[in-house]
Amino acid sequence: MNESLREKLEATFKDVQITVLAESRVTVTARSDSVPAVLRFLKDLGLDHLALVSAVDWIEEGVFELCYVLTSYMENDDEVTGREKLHIILKTTIPRERPQFKTVTGIFPNAEPYEREIHELFGIEFEGHKRLTPLFLEREYEIPPFRKDFDTRKYVEDVFGNIPSVETEEK
Repeated sequence: MNESLREKLEATFKDVQITVLAESRVTVTARSDSVPAVLRFLKDLGLDHLALVSAVDWIEEGVFELCYVLTSYMENDDEVTGREKLHIILKTTIPRERPQFKTVTGIFPNAEPYEREIHELFGIEFEGHKRLTPLFLEREYEIPPFRKDFDTRKYVEDVFGNIPSVETEEK
């Protein structure tokens, strides 16, 4: 990892924790209220491609972890550009009870479908998101289906347990 990037992040954001996972993979952990500013900062430094937004349900800790994967768009790892290929995973946690987070679609417009998916599957509200409509699911659930307390066995029994079996007639 470029040490100047680490220094810039630590000088600008006092609450970040930086972990180098490999030469080109870095994890930055920040408080949830700092995430939009950190994303804007990283984008302005050239990490202009939001490759993925994901969520993890840490039920025992009572939090959701939001993960933003950034890289430079169409950057070649060669001597001509003078820049190294870098992947940054920005992580933050939010409370599991009434989970809310500000949308980052103003910084990265392509976050729109990721936030819709996370809203639908985990129940996280993205404040300011203009279209939190379903992407995949055909019905509403008491508990969003990707949460760890979603009872898959009960769901299967409720939905499919009352379907009569087809019996074949022997000749």
